[in-house]
Amino acid sequence: MLVGVTVRSSRVWFRVKILVTGGAGFIGSAVIRHIISNTSDAVINVDKLTYAGNLESLAEVSGDSRYVFERVDICDRDQIDRVLREHQPDAIMHLAAESHVDRSITGPSEFIQTNIIGTYTLLEAARHYWAALDDARKANFRFHHISTDEVYGDLEGPEDLFTETTPYQPSSPYSASKASSDHLVRAWARTYGLPTLVTNCSNNYGPCHFPEKLIPLIILNALEGKALPVYGKGNQVRDWLYVEDHARALYKVVTEGVIGETYNIGGHNEKQNIEVVHTLCALLDELRPDSAHRPHASLITYVQDRPGHDQRYAIDASKIQRELGWTPQETFETGIRKTVEWYLNNTEWVAHVKSGSYQQWIDQNYADRTNKA
Repeated sequence: MLVGVTVRSSRVWFRVKILVTGGAGFIGSAVIRHIISNTSDAVINVDKLTYAGNLESLAEVSGDSRYVFERVDICDRDQIDRVLREHQPDAIMHLAAESHVDRSITGPSEFIQTNIIGTYTLLEAARHYWAALDDARKANFRFHHISTDEVYGDLEGPEDLFTETTPYQPSSPYSASKASSDHLVRAWARTYGLPTLVTNCSNNYGPCHFPEKLIPLIILNALEGKALPVYGKGNQVRDWLYVEDHARALYKVVTEGVIGETYNIGGHNEKQNIEVVHTLCALLDELRPDSAHRPHASLITYVQDRPGHDQRYAIDASKIQRELGWTPQETFETGIRKTVEWYLNNTEWVAHVKSGSYQQWIDQNYADRTNKA
């Protein structure tokens, strides 16, 4: 169990400090919101603020004295060393990654740089930081690497499930880069003794999801009467995990997981992509009865499948349930309704993302504030 020395800040007591990379992203921001809202821990958010990093997703916790933001690229070793030296975290949760499969197909270089070189840089910085800690803090430190089920490739039989020992067979540049980073983490654990944990999760959905991904794309396109693009026949199967359930699981792993172990995290919600799209359309029909675009399913448009598209993912999450007592709280039906309602009720966030104005604000406010060593 992760046990930190209780530290006195200028205003509050907190238990441990957790450095979260990619904390302005979809999953990272959910993790930070969970930690600040539900624990006494402190968070250092390290994020480069690329197109998908949005500090507006952290508005509800950004004023808390236990939260600190550092605009830093994980590939910048000098800056990572500085952040570790100045903030002295007790754990690292590594979520920073390029994650959109379509983007990895058209431009794989960014995925190699961030997901592989970035993870290597962070591991080396963490290794040297950890080695210099005193014995008590060294014994409690942990490096938690957050990965994806896509490293396993796809499943053949309808009853097959990914387990923690499923061989890796990545299909896309994205999943190959994440598989590479997983291997690096395990190598640093075995060679250098760095205390690591790895988690592999299924498809996430929920609030603050950047609209290039399926669920927010369908919601926002439908509201505007635009085509709802579905790859192939839409019969690809994914296991859907509500992002706040994932955040709870990740915190459970970093604080209670066994060093050296891997935990698969899934939502127990297998759905074909076309089922997801029809569910979203039906919810929008219900929640926006005055929409000029009803029935929203009439907007569905089938497009050419993407290269190397995996057919089915499904997670066996029995290990994390058995060993750490985690299970998802949301069913797909409850989670997807909450998701649609969130987008309908947060039009300002959506408008800023779609217009790019949030990125302009970031550039104006942080261009001259990046800390230098």
